[in-house]
Amino acid sequence: MKYLRTFCLLVLLVSAVAASGQDTKSAVASAAPAQASQQAPPSIASTLEREVSMVEKQVVEAAQAMPEDKFNFAPESLNIAGSDYKGVRTFAVQVKHIAASNYFLWSPVTGDKLPEGLKDGNGPENLKTKSDILNFLKDSFALGHKAASTFTAENMLQIPAGGKSPRLYLATFAVAHAFDHYGQMVEYLRMNGIVPPASRGKSD
Repeated sequence: MKYLRTFCLLVLLVSAVAASGQDTKSAVASAAPAQASQQAPPSIASTLEREVSMVEKQVVEAAQAMPEDKFNFAPESLNIAGSDYKGVRTFAVQVKHIAASNYFLWSPVTGDKLPEGLKDGNGPENLKTKSDILNFLKDSFALGHKAASTFTAENMLQIPAGGKSPRLYLATFAVAHAFDHYGQMVEYLRMNGIVPPASRGKSD
């Protein structure tokens, strides 16, 4: 009788655990569609937004990392034997160049006018301080976010009025161009003993 009672208790316990497992599976199964519905599927706009955000973070943090008194640094001043840095852009002009190019490439997509004083790829001459240059840079990326938000599968290959290149080319080339000059900014930082923010906490 004692064994029969024990057996019955075991049967009840197993049944309870099984039922609990079924409830858990049901809960997970019912939650999955809800979670999936909360995550919007990727689009042309969201994909471009992700690219703009990624390069913006790298470039802005690198620009912020250079001290004010080193903002006009250029490798030419190091007089490295066998090098040829004569006439290369200073760190400040590298940053302004990225921002200026952002405006030239993204403004045809959004239809915005270029900032006052922007005449060439080196940016406005009146921007001298680190603060002013950083603001110019951040504003140029704000335009990039605006440009990204306008993209659809229907308009991405349209050519802006008076232009020669499709909207998608302008947007993606702006990102590629910024990454190119980000690499140069990284070298300028390291020449001054500064580890780029993106590399901090990692093995160099």
